[in-house]
Amino acid sequence: MGRVSIGGQAVIEGIMMKNDDKYAIAVRKPDKEIEVKLESYTPWAKKGAIFRMPIVRGVFNFVESLVIGMKTLMYSAEFYDEEEEVKPKKEKKSKKNRKAGDITETVNDRASEPDKNDNKKESSDDALMIGTVAFSLVLAIGLFMLLPAFIASLLDGVIKNHFLLGLVEGVIRLTIFLIYVVLISLMEDIKRTFMYHGAEHKCINCLESGKDLTVENVMASTRFHKRCGTSFLFIVMFVSILVFMCIRTETVFLRLGLRVLLVPVIAGISYEFIRFAGRHDNWIANVLSKPGLWVQKLTTKEPTPDMVEVAILAVEGVLDWRTYLEEQKSVQNS
Repeated sequence: MGRVSIGGQAVIEGIMMKNDDKYAIAVRKPDKEIEVKLESYTPWAKKGAIFRMPIVRGVFNFVESLVIGMKTLMYSAEFYDEEEEVKPKKEKKSKKNRKAGDITETVNDRASEPDKNDNKKESSDDALMIGTVAFSLVLAIGLFMLLPAFIASLLDGVIKNHFLLGLVEGVIRLTIFLIYVVLISLMEDIKRTFMYHGAEHKCINCLESGKDLTVENVMASTRFHKRCGTSFLFIVMFVSILVFMCIRTETVFLRLGLRVLLVPVIAGISYEFIRFAGRHDNWIANVLSKPGLWVQKLTTKEPTPDMVEVAILAVEGVLDWRTYLEEQKSVQNS
């Protein structure tokens, strides 16, 4: 069965699925209803040939995925922020209505008018998203790139071999990454997010195996996938070891600066590997994908059937999977 280009991520009590130039967010609201929101966008790959070049496309795809991921995560969080405010607001409104019933009509009339603060709120949300993305990048680079390099630099006087020192730095980086994943996997809220992550993978694997997207079929599918973001991050760690082992500099500050400057290059190389692994089933791709799949045992959990329902609706927002399966069967039979 041919692979679909669909991908996604888990959000708070929901899943985002992306396909071509649109993405859908399906969220299980506090009232247990499922809300699905569809958005369109123009991928960087369609903005010019330069954005489709190997390595370069990986950098822009990473940033694009990070922005969309943060945007959808903030959207899903709004439902649970609102839930906390609903009860106080209802009580306050009830008191006002008892004291002055004529105010209700005025409030309703105003509510029907365009909200002049909408544009301000949208700008504020955009600024918050940009700030959050920037902070996340700075934190990730500091924790997974600069900190291991700094710790390894303390061993300069002990380890004289440049390649060995680079290997030690890489081991430190992988250790910090794995400790980070283990620690967040112990948080209750994150556990549920990882269950939705598993539902996302199961849906895509079910599609790629040529089966109908029913709850039963999806639940029976594996929760591990080679194109997962977890695998991408693990490959970033591995590629960084190879890249930094080839760069020799005695100045600590220059060494730290190069770690930052080479992040886009490492991300681009890692993207090409994930892209290759996702499109091939040969032994090379499978063997090199194994470490990332092992880490997914921590970042994905077995979902419940109601989580799978959310995942299926997210897929249906961006892909007519019935038509897709029929087309794939026709290709195989021809």
